[in-house]
Amino acid sequence: MRTAPSPRSDEITLGDVTITRVWEYYGSVEMTPDTFFPESSPRTWEEHAPWLEPHFVDSETRTVNSAIQTWLLRSEGRNILIDTGVGNHKDRPYSPVWSRLDTDFLDNLARAGVRPEDVDVVVNTHLHVDHVGWNTYLDGRTWVPTFPNATYLMPKADFDFWNPANEHKPRLGRGNQNVFEDSVAPVHEAGLTRLWEDGHTIDANLRLEAAPGHTPGSSVVMLESGADRAVFVGDMLHSPVQFVEPDANSCFCEDPAGARATRRRFLSWAADHNALVVPAHLGGHGAAEVVRDGSGFAIKGWAPFAPHTETPKDAR
Repeated sequence: MRTAPSPRSDEITLGDVTITRVWEYYGSVEMTPDTFFPESSPRTWEEHAPWLEPHFVDSETRTVNSAIQTWLLRSEGRNILIDTGVGNHKDRPYSPVWSRLDTDFLDNLARAGVRPEDVDVVVNTHLHVDHVGWNTYLDGRTWVPTFPNATYLMPKADFDFWNPANEHKPRLGRGNQNVFEDSVAPVHEAGLTRLWEDGHTIDANLRLEAAPGHTPGSSVVMLESGADRAVFVGDMLHSPVQFVEPDANSCFCEDPAGARATRRRFLSWAADHNALVVPAHLGGHGAAEVVRDGSGFAIKGWAPFAPHTETPKDAR
């Protein structure tokens, strides 16, 4: 991997693609490791505590820390957002950590040099509450698209799964309540969505691939530019513990066996291709290169993004 740090510590360059980390929220998700990752071993968390704390585990509360962030990619002259976080003022009665936030996400995006109208493509890797929130904002009493000139790329399998009209009963229960109505349907009704299946080419550097398991339509963005490789894996993993224990799912995976198989497939690809693995929610340095290590993987090196140890703004 060749990385070229910019004057901003939240930006690197891979091949012809510039990647900027745009923060929304950082802090505890009010879940302990054994609750969030019921299949993981307590011994793993203890053994790796020296580097899991404080970025990935709160040293005082012993709860999991999570970053809500958007990856801004500049590729072939276009501004591309990967996932759009939680959003402001959204009623999430069964996801209280994410309910009625008030963050300065759009200001953070502006500091990265991008206004909402400058965004060309929005990628929602899947349609969970914390990946689609800034798709829309509240204009008076109406949810309207935040990025009016963008094409919103959504996996059709997730669009169908989370559409309340289809009456699916997800493992997440009511945790995604209101999300389709306020963050997905408005952009679809505005004619801005493209529902894709199997795969989708974004440009010569970037393509979407199906990665089901966490949700039926979960996907990854593959970056191949020059000699550099990266894979933006969404919620394929939530914690770097899952590098070490790739069979340990989060409690939110709809298809546990599928999630394990997908995780191993893409981590194997990353290890074999010296690719940066970029999850949606890692704090600290945000992304890592991995190598094979017995039945799992180990961290070869962290990305040069600067760690963030505080919520950018009192989101409450």
